Amino acid sequence: MRTRRYFLDLNDVQFKQVKLPLKKKLGRLSLWFGGTVALTVIYATLFHSFFGSPKEKMLNQQVENMKLQYKLADRELNNSFKVIESLRMSDEIRYRPILGMDSVSMSIRNPGFGGVDRYRGLNGYVYSDMMKSVRERIDEMKNMVSVQQSSFEAIEERRIEWERMYEYLPMISPVDVTIKLGDGIRYREVHPVLGTPQWHYGQDFSAPYGTEVYATGNGKVIAAGWNSGGFGNHVVIDHGYGYQSTYGHLSSIKVSVGMDIKRGDLLGLSGSTGTSSGPHLHYQIDLYGNHQNPLNFFNNDLTEDEYFEMIRMLTSSMKVK
Repeated sequence: MRTRRYFLDLNDVQFKQVKLPLKKKLGRLSLWFGGTVALTVIYATLFHSFFGSPKEKMLNQQVENMKLQYKLADRELNNSFKVIESLRMSDEIRYRPILGMDSVSMSIRNPGFGGVDRYRGLNGYVYSDMMKSVRERIDEMKNMVSVQQSSFEAIEERRIEWERMYEYLPMISPVDVTIKLGDGIRYREVHPVLGTPQWHYGQDFSAPYGTEVYATGNGKVIAAGWNSGGFGNHVVIDHGYGYQSTYGHLSSIKVSVGMDIKRGDLLGLSGSTGTSSGPHLHYQIDLYGNHQNPLNFFNNDLTEDEYFEMIRMLTSSMKVK
């Protein structure tokens, strides 16, 4: 209940009600209104600080979910980088050296993305740095996967070429006998026919007269007939990749110049034609005109040094091709 105030008017000796001027009334009204607004603002601020609006709660939850998703993505990227690194190591240490391929330079594998603010569209967010970091790592991963895919495609092409090359290389014994004379390329102090010191640039097989002689690899016949240099009836096959194989002292020849030959095809029969002291097969392998030890191409008892020498020769022939 509102309290009324009175004063004693001495002029007419009676109490009269105190009335405030309009200006003072307006002042008090303004003060009350201002206080009410201030209290309302303070209350709203405190309420939102402690509780927040439903929309704010939803937005905050979305931000936290996004933050969690980025952290999970970063963790998955770490695992993916480990897998890619494992593939890269297999690529560089195992496959490429064996196939005689050069390494992929690190400037290609990791080109970097400097010089341009590629992620300026992500500026201005609460977690801009985290978002930009994850996006950059994703781009780095995409590049690494692309490079690795190209590398494996190149390796597969080389593997197919090696598979084809293997079919052409002279890699089996030319006769189905186990008796070999001598140890391949060697210096003879006394030639069995000429009686003089001489180098022997092949492998002799003690093969009875008429033993079948087979091609040791795919190729094309480039010589088939008499050889006045001592081989008598002989056949020469060009296997490609710099390799040629020679079969000498044959009693008969079953192929002709220009024929395409597959590994295992019959070339002729062993004999003792030319400079020979008895029935046998002279077998010779040349790589770009250099004599090779035939035993290194089909002997199961290769030493470690001989094995790596064979790999080196195969690699060299691939690079020259």
